[in-house]
Amino acid sequence: MLRAGYGPELCQVYSEVRRDTLMECLAVLGVDKMSLEEVQRVEWGVLDGKMKKWIQALRVVVQGLLAEERRICGQILAADADAEEECFTEAAKGCVLQLLNFGDAIAIGKRSSEKLFRILGMYEALAELLPELEALFSGDARDFIKEEAEGILVRLGDAVRGTVAEFANAIRGETSRRSLPGGEIHPLTRYVMNYVRLLADYSRWLNHLLDGCETELEKLITHLLDKIEDKAKLYDDEALQNIFLMNNLWYVVQKIKDSELKSLLGDNWIRKRRGQIRRYSTGYLRSSWTRVLACLRDDGLPQTTGSSSALKAALKERFKSFNLAYEELYRTQTAWKVVDPQLREELKISISEKVLPAYRSFVGRFRGQLEGGRNFAKYIKYNPEDVENQVSDFFEGKKLNA
Repeated sequence: MLRAGYGPELCQVYSEVRRDTLMECLAVLGVDKMSLEEVQRVEWGVLDGKMKKWIQALRVVVQGLLAEERRICGQILAADADAEEECFTEAAKGCVLQLLNFGDAIAIGKRSSEKLFRILGMYEALAELLPELEALFSGDARDFIKEEAEGILVRLGDAVRGTVAEFANAIRGETSRRSLPGGEIHPLTRYVMNYVRLLADYSRWLNHLLDGCETELEKLITHLLDKIEDKAKLYDDEALQNIFLMNNLWYVVQKIKDSELKSLLGDNWIRKRRGQIRRYSTGYLRSSWTRVLACLRDDGLPQTTGSSSALKAALKERFKSFNLAYEELYRTQTAWKVVDPQLREELKISISEKVLPAYRSFVGRFRGQLEGGRNFAKYIKYNPEDVENQVSDFFEGKKLNA
């Protein structure tokens, strides 16, 4: 037909048939023709699925459908290079433009943190496949496709940067005033760290799009930790503030250790935060147990020997004060929750090491002063072994008795 002079007719028929076939394939892949207004109106659950299909379809179209179309076109029209280029371009451009138009609609559409990972996925797919896409075309068509795709990459990049900035602002602007019972991990901590952890998986592209991926991700975590410091102040009890801070910082550190974030932030960052956790632990022990330990000091006891009534009276008050202070701690702090088992056990050990030797020594030295007297069990209510056993109940999140 080419030799007979029917080149234009052949190209027209070929292009129309193959264009329709490629568009049908695109529909099967789940990429529908949508305007910007239509994209904006689609609810997120549906749009998320369409963005996912777009990423998959782009690879199938570029590496599969168009590569095969190029081969078929070359076989049929091998005798006329110009006709081959024209037919391929006319057959393929509708499919390519529909893909690019959807990408552009996403790039310039309304931003939200939930879209960020799909946008990054779209950016990654287009950036990786653009050289192959360009190579399929030539001349003006190639220049046009390249310019369109590069423009969309720029706009997708702008969307990524803008969304990360909005996410940072959302963290700083979080204003809920509800404190969690027991000082547990705040939902904001879980949400932000899971989000940042997923962002770290795109560090290659974020390094290209942001002024230092490590710096930007560290900023997000710093905003979170600042917000957690603020939320700790919602607790009136200083000890519970420290438990809350320990829980949340421990969670942050574990999320970093178990992900790509560790290589981005480094071991030194983790060491510093572990030191901070130890300071929170020390702060908890000081604010919780100072009053209890004060009852177990010799300071203020009458300096007499034997079984003087003054010493007995003072000891009764000391043991009574110890019992009240200890029972209040037991009542409240068994309802508190240290979420991580390792951290929980370490804190219980710290309590035992701080309190048990002092209590055992005090009881051992002064038990004889009260033993045999009336209401002995009223004052020395707990053996050291009782206290040791009861410490194991702390931070288990048990319900308070009414």
